[in-house]
Amino acid sequence: MSDARTPAQIEADIISRREQLAVVLDEIGVRVHPQTIIGDAKAKVAANVDRTAGRAFVAVNRSVSQVKAQFVAEDGSPRLERVIPAALLVVGVVGLLATARRRRA
Repeated sequence: MSDARTPAQIEADIISRREQLAVVLDEIGVRVHPQTIIGDAKAKVAANVDRTAGRAFVAVNRSVSQVKAQFVAEDGSPRLERVIPAALLVVGVVGLLATARRRRA
């Protein structure tokens, strides 16, 4: 039982290894190419922005729902005992701002 290989087998192995090495080097070249690195970085940033925007949307939506629940009853009717004081407060603040603006001018 000898593992003696013929020169043709050795040469075929060398050619095969060279082809495999060429493929690996091409893959490395693509991975380290500046455009590939920039594209990967852009994709990561876009994914992070999307994730952050999604979380922000959920948080804002939850906050809006909580505020709405303060002014609207479960049956959809407005809670006048809360709406009227809030409306008066808004009108008062707008009136103060308008008065302050007139004094400046």
